[in-house]
Amino acid sequence: MENKLIYSSSPHIKSPRTTRKIMLDVCVALLPATIIGIIYFGLYALLLVALSVISAVVGEYVYLLAAGKSFKEITENFDFSSVITGLLIGLTIGTNYPFYAPIFGSLFAIIAVKMLFGGTGKNIVNPAIAGRIFMFISFQWAVGAVWLVPSIGSIYGETVATSATAVVDVSKGVVPNISLLDMLLGTGMQGCIGETCKVALLIGGIYLACRRVINLVYPLIFIALTGFATVVICGFDFSMFLPSILSGGLILGAIFMATDYTTTPNTKAGNIIYFAFLGILLAVLRYATKMETVSFAILLMNLVVPLIDKFILNKPFGYKKSQKTKGAKL
Repeated sequence: MENKLIYSSSPHIKSPRTTRKIMLDVCVALLPATIIGIIYFGLYALLLVALSVISAVVGEYVYLLAAGKSFKEITENFDFSSVITGLLIGLTIGTNYPFYAPIFGSLFAIIAVKMLFGGTGKNIVNPAIAGRIFMFISFQWAVGAVWLVPSIGSIYGETVATSATAVVDVSKGVVPNISLLDMLLGTGMQGCIGETCKVALLIGGIYLACRRVINLVYPLIFIALTGFATVVICGFDFSMFLPSILSGGLILGAIFMATDYTTTPNTKAGNIIYFAFLGILLAVLRYATKMETVSFAILLMNLVVPLIDKFILNKPFGYKKSQKTKGAKL
């Protein structure tokens, strides 16, 4: 009788939770922000998100087909991680982007950042983050510095085109000329499709915490440290705390991007260090560049994760520190 062994990397835990179920939970958690973003920014936002998701899924299928896998095998093992990547890329751009930007961004994220490194769980940086930065660098000429303000009922969602976003004001140490309630709800606030309504993002985060997909403490550390670091940079001006955490893509990035299992440390202590440094780094980069830098901060910290894991290790079960005998000489 032939003995078939299955080799896989640790941890080996028996659980009804699979990668597919976890990814489906993340998809569900992103729905509120996606729906609100489409309502706020109109039909063009729906087109951008749809093109982003379709491109990500098609990119994964084409790569695996080219690698010799059958269509049936790919479908049976499909874990929806590419859907999340496509959703996040679509939600992290504005309606000022050309329609082809999310297509190239998603293909780059899936093929160059995820599949070429071995697929789900093998990437060294978050694919959606890399795709977002790729689009920012590649299509900045088409976007310029103009962001659009949400307008319910409009095809493109804009009523006013402006470059003075709330996060730019915060980076200059100026309280944005928009109420905290509007910043929380995303009404009349410039930004990307999925980042404006913080309530929708928080609902998604609470859902993931209830489903035990993420530990909400870690993104809260990221968010809080960004606020406190901004206060310190602005000369201990505590009026900058709430605007700094409610502006830009901080909450979207903290809940849905920085918590990626593959690109975060393996220990509790490592995660605390990782998310704390993320908050401080973001505040510093915002101040230095006078622009939103959530994607860049997460990308840089992704590259530091192997170093954190090297020095921050879990103690083995039953471990006892060896004690030197008093008076002993080496």
